[in-house]
Amino acid sequence: MKQTHLQPNNLTFPFVAKACAKLPDLIYSQIIHTHVAKSPFQSDIYVQTALVDMYVKCGRLDYAHHLFEKIPDRDLTAWNVMLVGFAHLGLIDKVAILLYQMRLDGIFPDSVTIIGLTQLGSGLEDLKLVNAIHCFGIQIGVDGDVSVANTWVSAYAKCSDLGMAEMVFGGIDLGLRTVVSWNSMLSGYAYCEESVKVAGMYKLMLFNGIRPDVCTILSLLCSCMRTDALYHGKSIHCHGVLLGCLFNVSVLNALISMYTKCGDIESARCVFDSVRDRTCVSWNAIIGGYAEKGDLDEALALFRCMEAAGLKPDIVTLLYMISCCGQTGSLEVGRWINNYTISNSQIDNVTVCNALIEMYAKCGSIRDARELFYTMQGKTVVSWTSMILGCALNGEFKEALDLFYLMLELGLKPNHITFLAVLQACNHAGLLEKGWECFDLMTKVHRINPGLDHYLCMADLLGRKGKLEEALKFIEKMPLKPDAGIWGALLSACKNHHNVEIGEYVTHRLFELEPEAAAPYVEMANLYASVGRWDGVAGIRKLMKGNQVTKSAGQSLIQVNGKIHKFTVEDRSHREGHLIYDMLDALASLLKEEKDSSVVEGIMGK
Repeated sequence: MKQTHLQPNNLTFPFVAKACAKLPDLIYSQIIHTHVAKSPFQSDIYVQTALVDMYVKCGRLDYAHHLFEKIPDRDLTAWNVMLVGFAHLGLIDKVAILLYQMRLDGIFPDSVTIIGLTQLGSGLEDLKLVNAIHCFGIQIGVDGDVSVANTWVSAYAKCSDLGMAEMVFGGIDLGLRTVVSWNSMLSGYAYCEESVKVAGMYKLMLFNGIRPDVCTILSLLCSCMRTDALYHGKSIHCHGVLLGCLFNVSVLNALISMYTKCGDIESARCVFDSVRDRTCVSWNAIIGGYAEKGDLDEALALFRCMEAAGLKPDIVTLLYMISCCGQTGSLEVGRWINNYTISNSQIDNVTVCNALIEMYAKCGSIRDARELFYTMQGKTVVSWTSMILGCALNGEFKEALDLFYLMLELGLKPNHITFLAVLQACNHAGLLEKGWECFDLMTKVHRINPGLDHYLCMADLLGRKGKLEEALKFIEKMPLKPDAGIWGALLSACKNHHNVEIGEYVTHRLFELEPEAAAPYVEMANLYASVGRWDGVAGIRKLMKGNQVTKSAGQSLIQVNGKIHKFTVEDRSHREGHLIYDMLDALASLLKEEKDSSVVEGIMGK
């Protein structure tokens, strides 16, 4: 247009500014701003407002506000653009000042203003603020606007007040409800993990003749991210096909995530393979699925394919890979990922560093974890907690406690996970008095309510020290209902200290909680065997057989040339199984000879 010597007018610039905002691209935005400054329209309110909106969308509120201040006769649209910009970033003080100045200028808020303010309250998850904005909206008479009502429904759901969300939704006239209204309520239920209500609302939506859209399918899929929701997830997949939503990459990405969360990695891979224009989210969804499953080989292969496809792995990809290395104990691959983060300038990211510390600790390399911890910048509570937990996992109990008290001296406030790490250190070290000290510090000084994991640590610690009756009283006085983990810890302590009476009581409690779990049967049988009660052992085996309880075989993992191999007890399926077992037998013989020679040397020394 410029090359043909045609001059843009006051309608041209706003369209081009909108394109810059959609990208969003700051350089293009500044170029357009320069063209406006050279044109006769630099004082046009329509053009100026478009430029303010352009800078807001590019994330440069400083530029936007500077330009906004220069507009002489600001109208409601200009005020709303600036107010919504600050609201999206959660800058409540700036929004309050703008709203006050707006009223001083004689500009009366409208529905757009209320929507912007509501989004501020929603982003902050501040229920009182949302309530106040709701009242303000009713006061100025915009509560009849369906767009405002839809925003209120979403905001109340985000603040976990489904009662108010349902009330606002119910107040919208049935003839005025749009698909957005229904989607707002559906996403609210999905956000609050009310999957039954999601299904009911969807049926009601279809009954009222509302055609679902992409957002509907996305909300429905978000409510199925659980292992027991695979059937519902597949049904929604079918609805998506019927509605023609499977051309949308966001829906396909959500399907991949849904299948991985439901444990059906094969279906997730099938959907992933069907995606033509894969985004970084697509790759992360499938890599994350294999990583959570512990299949490092496939996750690593996809990681390399992602790079080959020209997409650069982001922080989410790296976190999935680091987590998988920690889960599988793959230290060498973990070190490779660490080097990758350095070469791609991600090592300065605190979240990545925290994940690497945790990975090294899980892989048994506390030295690497320690080195990274002490060299990283901007340590957070999570960083300290990861290092404390790493020390606890690797038997460095004194260092774990020293780090905890150093953290307190530096003025950092520990959270419930920090205390869990400290209690685990006390538990594994058998430090009962120190454990009670930390437990009291958590509850009485920092006012943190213990969770089941904290109670488990203390019950296990009491059991390890042989204080079984005290442990039983502690469990029965808990404000929370004890789960199988807590009772299982006490049963294990009963086995170690040969206490049949308490063991039998605990076993019955476990049978009530998990009648099909094999662990209580095995532990109780071992307890009977440890005291020579073979009738008890026979009784447990008979009970297991009668209840059709089977014990799954244990698995071992070994990594050879970067590939993980799995073995179960007496597993002879490997093609070189006879060589493996010959080598194991030879190693066992060597260990036995070493042990026998050590005993002889000990006797001769005495």
